[in-house]
Amino acid sequence: MEIKVKVHAKSSRSQIIEKDSKIHIYVHSPPDKGKANKEVIKLISEYFHVPVSQINLMKGQKSTEKVFRW
Repeated sequence: MEIKVKVHAKSSRSQIIEKDSKIHIYVHSPPDKGKANKEVIKLISEYFHVPVSQINLMKGQKSTEKVFRW
């Protein structure tokens, strides 16, 4: 499966919200040294019930628009 998401770092809480047929992921971590990306992967894992080890960041390492695949 492949999903496109919009990441909002340094949020007051970590959560996934689906709005306007898009997935928005809010994370508490700052976008520093991959911290936000790791938290996003953890949230995706919990939300979609997929092991963390199977989730790969395909596009958007340093962007707010990201593509994940598992």
